[in-house]
Amino acid sequence: MSTLPKTPPRAGRREWIALIVPILAVTLLAIDGTVLYMAVPALTADLAPTATQILWIGDIYSFVLAGLLVTMGNLADRIGRKRLLLIGSVAFGLASVMAAFAPSAEILILSRALLGIAGATVMPSTLSIIRNLFLDPVQRTRAIAIWSAGAMAGGAVGPLVGGALLEFFWWGSVFLINVPVIAVILVLGAWLLPESRNPDAGRIDLLSALLSVLAIVPLVFAIKQAVGSGFGWPGLAGALVGLAAGWLFIRRQRGMQTPLVDVSLFKIPAFSGAVAANTLSIFAFLGVLFFFSQYLQLVRGYSPFWAGMAEMPATIASIAVVAVVGVALTKLGRGRAIGAGLFVGALGLAALGVTEGLPSYLGIGISLAVIGLGTGLAMTLSTDAVVAAAPRERAGAAASISETAYELGIALGIAVLGSVQTALYRAQLQLPSDVPPETAAAVQDSLASAAGHLGGSNPELLATAQHAFTYGMQVTSFIAAALLVVAAVIAARLIPSDPIKEESRDLH
Repeated sequence: MSTLPKTPPRAGRREWIALIVPILAVTLLAIDGTVLYMAVPALTADLAPTATQILWIGDIYSFVLAGLLVTMGNLADRIGRKRLLLIGSVAFGLASVMAAFAPSAEILILSRALLGIAGATVMPSTLSIIRNLFLDPVQRTRAIAIWSAGAMAGGAVGPLVGGALLEFFWWGSVFLINVPVIAVILVLGAWLLPESRNPDAGRIDLLSALLSVLAIVPLVFAIKQAVGSGFGWPGLAGALVGLAAGWLFIRRQRGMQTPLVDVSLFKIPAFSGAVAANTLSIFAFLGVLFFFSQYLQLVRGYSPFWAGMAEMPATIASIAVVAVVGVALTKLGRGRAIGAGLFVGALGLAALGVTEGLPSYLGIGISLAVIGLGTGLAMTLSTDAVVAAAPRERAGAAASISETAYELGIALGIAVLGSVQTALYRAQLQLPSDVPPETAAAVQDSLASAAGHLGGSNPELLATAQHAFTYGMQVTSFIAAALLVVAAVIAARLIPSDPIKEESRDLH
């Protein structure tokens, strides 16, 4: 006698209220990754860091965060996702206070490293907690849509938050604002979140944990080094160390009974396609928007605050994904819906490339909304596909794969598209022969350097640099759009598209 498959229990009001905790956490982490950009001039005047120290202040957070995500996701499976999230939140709050009142550049770098460690303990727990709160597939997808909106919105509004705070407070306020949010996370998390862990988890293999860090951090360093100063021997050494450690890591995981990363999952086309779609979505979204912020300020003349406001259509549209993700699933199925989202994002990027050369903002705003809607839908469903592929007891490990892809997507997007943007800017720049060598060097370095060096002394030369930068932004947007079209085809072909039945859509 055959038995009918059990229907997964549906989440109720308490679970949906508890969702506030992981959403707050991931939004805060995303904001902290970009809020510092606006504070660099002020903290430079106060702490007088060297040029190298400025780079480390900005980079070390993402270095440490990306490098530890895999290890911390597995640690969450072992000691408890709720416990690790609360511990990591306390550490994040303390590191934020330390950074806000840092008396020197060295202490600020250390504080940012501690923020990265704390963030790595919090981030995998957010997705794995959602995986355990919402067992119904459609409810889980809707919850992950809200989580994704928080992640994308946080990265986009970070400069807006920083610009608003710096209008009234000192540079440390961009870190101190974390503390009240952390307090809310701790109170609500302790009250609302259930504990979950993998009861059969063994000990974490420390060598695998070390290799995972050595595989990711040197590669991110090499990418940033190549963008900042060309691919010299430090970047080459970083790339070689990262690739060697990655190869050793994969070999070791294949021979382990309970690996940190189940590399066999990547043999499943649907899983690999979902990870690739997730990475490319954030690659294009934040890779273009990072330099788009500079375009708004240095070409359009917006203040930091109004530049952040101008980017809000993308943020609002990524949040609106929550309302359409269920319809997309029921009508198209997961694979075709991810492909459709990537294609819509590609249309938005292509439109942005056109409208950046027009005087009006209206077309830019519409293009940003289309980008946010398309990439938000693709990121939500691809994240859900990755998390759903793993059993519940391995939720933390699966979440860490998705979030590592997210962090690497950010780093690669900024690095690769930034390299293209810079190369196009310099290739398009035509300087008069009578420009002094010092001025020529400043203008050729970047538009930011040109604006700082020229001030209002040579508006014609500054306009030439602005035109070259705009050209670079337009071509970069078209390239990103083409990449998303390729990703859309891959997603539609590799990820299954079995539609989810309409009757399971209500959320209660």
